[in-house]
This record gives sequence, structure tokens and C-alpha cells, in this order.
Amino acid sequence: MKKLKIGIVGCGRISECYRDVFHKLSDKITVEYAVDKDIEKAKKFAADFSSRYTATFEDILDEDLDVIHLCLPHFLHKPYSVAAMEHGKNVLTEKPLAMSLDEADEMIKTEKRTGKILGCIFQTRFNQSVSTLKKRFEDGIYGRIKTVSSILTWDRPDSYYEESDWKGTWEYEGGGTIIDQAIHSIDRVRYILSTDVDWVEASIFNRSHPKLSVEDTAEAFIMFKNGVKYHLYATNTNGFDTPIQIEFCGEKGRFGLIQDMGYSFLGKDYEEFREVKPSVTVGKDYWGTTHLMQLEDFYASVIEGKKPLVDGVEGRKTLELVKAIYLSAKYKKRITLPFKDETLTKEEMRKILFY
Repeated sequence: MKKLKIGIVGCGRISECYRDVFHKLSDKITVEYAVDKDIEKAKKFAADFSSRYTATFEDILDEDLDVIHLCLPHFLHKPYSVAAMEHGKNVLTEKPLAMSLDEADEMIKTEKRTGKILGCIFQTRFNQSVSTLKKRFEDGIYGRIKTVSSILTWDRPDSYYEESDWKGTWEYEGGGTIIDQAIHSIDRVRYILSTDVDWVEASIFNRSHPKLSVEDTAEAFIMFKNGVKYHLYATNTNGFDTPIQIEFCGEKGRFGLIQDMGYSFLGKDYEEFREVKPSVTVGKDYWGTTHLMQLEDFYASVIEGKKPLVDGVEGRKTLELVKAIYLSAKYKKRITLPFKDETLTKEEMRKILFY
């Protein structure tokens, strides 16, 4: 079978995860190009694969590549995705899909027009515990789900933001703890429930990062169209990264996740679903180990011409919920989906972040 030819754009922190996965999938792919504005980072990444490297994204657009991976600041996802697809490349971008719904729509339209495949990284969907709980939910063993909660209490000190020229900014990241950290919890809840959102009420705050123009704390109440009530709390002001907790409460029982471990309560019966992890040992714990599985899924989609598990439409749905949280916080009112998105400026958002 012909190997897919791969290019990676962005050789920063998250690229270490891709480096490991690319080695494990070497029977299916060849890494042809590494790109980073810091040429030394690109050179270092490329050395592992004897591939070419460059500091300029445009250099690879006319190269013979099947897939381009985008590991970039959020504001570059749309322009780089569109350019890559217009030059005949399939694109898998890190989350979020884009900075705005208009950008996401342009990316999806480009995908349809070019016939290429667009995907968005939400690797935690591929956890075995998530798959197990989703199937049990779909089998109806918990009865009608009434409520969901997710709690994220992590630590992001000033140094985390000082190491980057784009994190912690509305202009380049598009938000803080919601779009950067809690977005994975939001996506897992959406994925397991497989239903659309009706409305959102939310508040955001900056409690302990006065140098930033984004939220470090947020809470939201989300109503799904099937009547499920979802309460979300997220903060980056904790002393350490506590395991994320997600819990679904049904008429017959409860189930949920503590980080990657799944659990289930049915009457007096309690079960745990420990994650069987692929042997990916690099990167941060909260990245998980399932980039491997998502990349395999995306490559199969490219080869077979089918939709990946997380395509552009799915990426947009999670982005829409994120943007609804921000708009609700801005206007201090309920936001009903769908809605007309708008650009949120640093000046506008700072007014609601600080007392």
C-alpha cells in the first residue's frame, strides 16, 4: 500500500506528541516536510525523519503531500487550512477549528469545493473509556439522562503565558480557559450525548492573571435540545492540575470520567473502565495518548475517501458552543443557538473580566 506523504506546520510543544506518533505509524506514512518560523525547530523535527524543512509555509504548498498537520496558534488555522486545501492537501488541524464561526464556515466550504478532507483534533474522543461509556449510554442502560457536569481545576501560572507570544490573547488565541483547556470537556460531553445545544447562559472572569486579556475562570449552564442540563466549571487558578471530572446523571444510574478513567454506578453496582493506553510516552499528561488513534482514523479517511470521526462540521459545533459561552458572558443574557457570531475585542472583554 502506498504510504501517505505528510507535512507538519508548527514544531512547538505539541509537535513532540506528533513526532512520537509519526514514528509509530512509519509503516503508513513518510514525513516529507517540517515547517516552523523558527527554522531551528523545523530542522530539529525534520532530522528525526531525514525530511526537508523550511521556515515558510508557502514553500510546501506545491509539494507532493497528502496530509498537512497544523500545530499552530489559533488565528492561523483558517488561512493555512484554506490555502492547503486549495493546493490539494488534506488538513488535520489542532483544536479549535478556527477563531470564529465565519472562519469555520469558510474552511468547510473550501473542503467541499476542493474535495479534500478537513479534520480537527479532539483526541480525547478516542479514549477507550469514552467509547465504552458512549455505547452504554446509547444502549439506554442509564435511562434518560437528566444532567451533566464537568469540572476543570488546573494551574496555568504567568510563566505559562510568558513563554508564548499568542496564548492568553483575544487577538491570537480567541479566549482563555474555555477555548484552550475546557474545550475538550465540552467536546466529550457533546460527543457522548450526540445532540444539539438549545441555549447557553454563562459568566467568565479573570481572577488571578491581571496581565492577560482572557478569562482564567468560567461557568456555564447549557441546555441541550433533548432536555439535558449541563453545568460547566473551569478555572486555571488552582495550585496544580486536578484530574478533570465529567459526570452524567440518568434516571437509572450515573456514569462519568475522572481524567481518562471511566466509571459507572447502576444501583449498587460500581464499575471502572481503566484506559488501555498506547505506548506514547512524550508530552504533557493532559494531552493523553490518543493522538495516535485520531491520526490513524484521519489517514484511513484520506485513503478510503470517507468522513473522519471529527470532521470540520463536528469541529464547528464545539466551536459554536464555545463562542456562545463568550457571547453570553459579554451580554449577560441567554444565547440561543444558532446565532450570528461576532468578533470579540480585547477591550470589550476586559470590561467583563475584571471588576
